[in-house]
Amino acid sequence: MIAYFCSRNFIFYMSKRTFTMIKPDATGKGYTGAILDQIIQAGFSIKAMKWTKLTVEQAGLFYDIHRERPFFGELVEFMSSGPIVAAILEKENAVADFRKLIGATNPANAEEGTIRKRFAASVGENAVHGSDSDENAVIEGDFFFSKLERF
Repeated sequence: MIAYFCSRNFIFYMSKRTFTMIKPDATGKGYTGAILDQIIQAGFSIKAMKWTKLTVEQAGLFYDIHRERPFFGELVEFMSSGPIVAAILEKENAVADFRKLIGATNPANAEEGTIRKRFAASVGENAVHGSDSDENAVIEGDFFFSKLERF
C-alpha cells in the first residue's frame, strides 16, 4: 500500500491495484481466456479472481450508485443474467492503465486494440467493468473478496 486517506468515515488505500469484472456478454461468448490473456500481456498480475454469478440483489447492491438512473434496471438484469469473472489486478498506475486498456464505454468510440473494441458489442454489453478510482477499486474489490482470498 502506498498511502491512506479518509473520506466519509472510511479509510481507503491508494495502491497499485484495481478491480475488474468480465461481464456476462463476454463470458457467454467465450471471451474470458482472451480477455485475461490481454490483461496479463499488458503487465497486470492477478491478485484475486473468481467465476461467479450475481443474483439480482447482489447486482443491485454493486451498482447501487446508479440506482436513480434510467438504465439501472436493465443493468441489474444484464449483470445477473450469466456468469462473471471478478478480479483484483495489480500494476503500477493500475486504475488509469486499466481504464486505457479497456477503452471507451461505447466500443464504437474505443481505440483499436482495447478490450472493448475487440470484445464488446454495445454500450450496454461492453465486455468488462473497470474501477474508475483507487477508492472505488477498494470498495469493489471488497464487495467480492475477503482478505483471505487476495494474494
